[in-house]
Amino acid sequence: MTSHPPAPGTLHVVATPIGNLSDITLRALEVLGRCPVIAAEDTRRLRVLAERHGFRPRRVIRCDQRREERAAAEVLRALGAGLDVALTSDAGTPGVADPGSRLVRRVRRAGFRVVPVPGPSAPVGALSASGLPGDRFLFAGFPPRGALAVRRFLTTLLRRSETILLLESPERTLALLQALAEVAPDREVVLGRELTKVHEQILTGTPLGLIGAMGGPSARVRGEVVLAIAGADPEAHGEASAAAERARALLGRPWAAKLTRRDLADLLGVACGLDRNAAYRLAQRRTRPAGDESDESDEE
Repeated sequence: MTSHPPAPGTLHVVATPIGNLSDITLRALEVLGRCPVIAAEDTRRLRVLAERHGFRPRRVIRCDQRREERAAAEVLRALGAGLDVALTSDAGTPGVADPGSRLVRRVRRAGFRVVPVPGPSAPVGALSASGLPGDRFLFAGFPPRGALAVRRFLTTLLRRSETILLLESPERTLALLQALAEVAPDREVVLGRELTKVHEQILTGTPLGLIGAMGGPSARVRGEVVLAIAGADPEAHGEASAAAERARALLGRPWAAKLTRRDLADLLGVACGLDRNAAYRLAQRRTRPAGDESDESDEE
């Protein structure tokens, strides 16, 4: 009698709670309970979730950022043997600001089926409670490190008309708000901290207003943060005197000397509501060797 190879398994990409363990779908629990293999970013978080909801993982593969390639090879072997696999991150949706996308790409390229099991998402949760337009939004993940890199990053983003969603660690949240205050001081920002957890906090205001609401520049922020930032209003124009004063203040910042004229002109255009020609003329007035347009280090 001829034996046939097993039917290939399916990879299920399972969203798990970002804080409150009750925020999990019935479908996610069914998938986690029946899949013989679970690839988990954080095995301890998976164990807590399993104990809370009464399922018992049979085989667990560690799949954090460092082990993702190795985990992918194990997952491919399991799928090839006909076993279904569930993929989880430590919180939220795998592959969305969490490991998982490289594994999913390898599985898809190998020809196996990939099925999403959607659920909690910190950026979408923050957007839903922000009151900012949600018909068009841009999720930009974590900002880069370094004062200069952050300001370049914000200058590019804040030209856009969509609502902007950012993630940030507690240690760098106040520095990010300070950079926002310099680049777009009047822009509406909604800050979500510890979403779905006991100490959940959602605040709305200008960047400087939020710094004050968090306890001031030296405050200690706890918990991961999501920022929802209002998109640019193409109809908004500040008064000329206020724009000029803001431009002078920005030009006096130590990090401004590290920007090329083009980058500085872009920053002045966003922060001061200046047209490109006016912004470039202001940028030319700064003290810098003639013809030097080289980029410098992004380090603070």
